[in-house]
Amino acid sequence: MRVVTAAEVDHLLDYPGLIEALGSMFREGWEAPPRAHHELAAAPDRGGGTLLLMPAWQPGGPIGVKLVTVFPDNAARGLASVQASYVLLDGTTGTTLAFIDGTALTLRRTAAASALAARFLARADAARLLMVGTGALAPHLVAAHAAVRPLRDIRIWGRDPAKAGALAEHLSGKGWPATAAGELADEAAQADVISCATLAREPLIAGRWLRPGTHLDLVGGFTPDMREADDEAIRRAAVFVDTRGGALTEAGDIVQPIRSGALTPERIAGDLFDLLRGTAPGRRAADEITVFKSVGTALEDLAAARLLIARLGG
Repeated sequence: MRVVTAAEVDHLLDYPGLIEALGSMFREGWEAPPRAHHELAAAPDRGGGTLLLMPAWQPGGPIGVKLVTVFPDNAARGLASVQASYVLLDGTTGTTLAFIDGTALTLRRTAAASALAARFLARADAARLLMVGTGALAPHLVAAHAAVRPLRDIRIWGRDPAKAGALAEHLSGKGWPATAAGELADEAAQADVISCATLAREPLIAGRWLRPGTHLDLVGGFTPDMREADDEAIRRAAVFVDTRGGALTEAGDIVQPIRSGALTPERIAGDLFDLLRGTAPGRRAADEITVFKSVGTALEDLAAARLLIARLGG
């Protein structure tokens, strides 16, 4: 059994290769039952938590299971609230092939899924990216989007200007053309691609700010009561999702507009299966506004793990 560290994940999973691996997986057959949620009772000296189990496999191929724990009280102990591990099993014998750092794997596959969608939905000449959010996922989204579009101007916006400035400086030091953003409304009105990875419960992006041709990538709202864009943004756009089942039940940026009447399930133009298999056209015009909403799927984890093990020589 291989134990794969976060450093190895980061080293071996370059974005061009990972984006292609995800695309191949969405074109192929696979199985992924709904993720299982288990609420964990509180210990005497701390709050409770949540255990998530996310399995996926291909007939005759490897089996992968991601184990995720969410303990909100971890922040007070200097630990990340969300922890993840990934187990890859042989599909013929059930033996364990690898135990992988699931947090690093999740960051990379999430960013790669957004970039995969942008390959179909962002304008080919998109050059200005606005990154909304300064958390662990933000630099990965910047790198992934840069792998599919010729970014020449990257703006970083966060609720805390100091964190936005620090992230912009970090990215600039790695050679990216990144600077801290000004007012969010002004920056959104000038961006070609807007990528959001926040924990917002009220919309940050207003539809009236979006100019024709903008692509809006919504990553952070992963529960029905979280939201990153308002109804007007959804109403103006051609809307795409990673998986219909996940988005229609878990994504606040889809669930809430359906509830308000700003969106109907039938108006969702496609998911990643449709885009990769050619049953949805993607962007149809240079002035079209597009939205991609992702909530994540175990398929993406399996694609990333499979590529990782192949590159390790397994």
